[in-house]
Amino acid sequence: MDRRDFIKTSGLAAAGLGMVACVPELGRQESAPDNEFRGEMAQNYPGTGLLGYGCMRWPVLADGSTIDQEKVNEMVDFALAHGVNYFDSAPVYLQGKSEAATAEALLRHPRESYVIATKCSNMRGQDGWEMYRKSLEIYRTDHLDYYLLHNLQGYESFKRRFLDTGLLDKFLREREAGRIRHLGLSFHGQKEGFDELLALHGTYHWDFFQIQMNYLDWTHPTRDVDARYMYGKLDEAGIPVVIMEPLLGGRLADIPAGIGARMKAREPRRSIASWAFRFCGSFPRVLTVLSGMTYMDHLQDNLHSFLEFKPLEEAEMAFLEDVAEEMARFPLVRCTGCQYCMPCPYGIDIPGIFRFYNTSINEDTYVRNPEQKGYAKLRRRFLAAYDKAVESVRQADHCIACGKCVNACPQHIPIPARLREIDTYIESVKRGE
Repeated sequence: MDRRDFIKTSGLAAAGLGMVACVPELGRQESAPDNEFRGEMAQNYPGTGLLGYGCMRWPVLADGSTIDQEKVNEMVDFALAHGVNYFDSAPVYLQGKSEAATAEALLRHPRESYVIATKCSNMRGQDGWEMYRKSLEIYRTDHLDYYLLHNLQGYESFKRRFLDTGLLDKFLREREAGRIRHLGLSFHGQKEGFDELLALHGTYHWDFFQIQMNYLDWTHPTRDVDARYMYGKLDEAGIPVVIMEPLLGGRLADIPAGIGARMKAREPRRSIASWAFRFCGSFPRVLTVLSGMTYMDHLQDNLHSFLEFKPLEEAEMAFLEDVAEEMARFPLVRCTGCQYCMPCPYGIDIPGIFRFYNTSINEDTYVRNPEQKGYAKLRRRFLAAYDKAVESVRQADHCIACGKCVNACPQHIPIPARLREIDTYIESVKRGE
């Protein structure tokens, strides 16, 4: 059975056919299980490795801003030696330094050994044509393999940046002349915007779309359009898909302990992150899966997922859907404890509530439902721990949603809404539901 037949059999693709500046990755992934790298890099499309290198997170020196070129060179060499040949950058990455660092590493190798993907990042009114010409100059090449209209939200942003400026006509001529081999876009908007841009395929013949796709966004999206819908529509149209955020900004490599233990029980020798990469790689319309591999152990671990690649089986897909369901039901609050929201005029301990909730999720001490093993004991312990961590007069049920905390939060957390969700959950635990 080939990969396309597998996806159809799995039911996930069948459901789909019926029908994202990024968050920094969190910490390092687990080390690769061994140092041997066997087999060939998986490919859905000839000449392009299924694992792609996202060049937005190159390592930096101790000053925090200078790219560590020696390490970049080392990782690019290792990646190329093991079949990773798609390198995705942009003029705006790493304060404008990413393209130059990427080019310096790649130019030490034959041009035909790597694939350049970069972007027209004219979001703030920059000269897009000059940006394109500069990219050709930096990479010292007469063509760009994949060129993206960067960070599109929908038709309005597309019209303002590329139609009204005449840029799209220029890029179409560059594609016709072979200086842009593939012209596409990266999508960061809502469902309506996706539909608008996809509808333009008949006019402009997009060569590829870059979308946010992972096993959580598949059916539990952070925006109003799920990855299953987008992938399904692109598959129907025959448009190759480049995947960004396969780890959802690191969240799928740093998951709650209980869920991680279940993953390890099924695949003891694989990292937690490998589940996310194998999910993305199991769909046949995927051109490449981008990973911002800052460290060598990121790269090595991901190589173990894509060398001698094995698509997820139907039971594994169902398992990840269960995982996604649980993560969506009990989502972590991305609170850093900065205290900017304090003091609350009603005395609520906002950071304390979020800290208690997140800790209970990460340490697997939270209460799921009455069918949970040891439910009665776990329920009593959880409620007692909440009262100990946050005194009763400062708990979530006292929030009146005045909104004073919202504008103060640098993480843009909808604090009253999250407090209401946590209070609703805790009340259900008190009622034994």
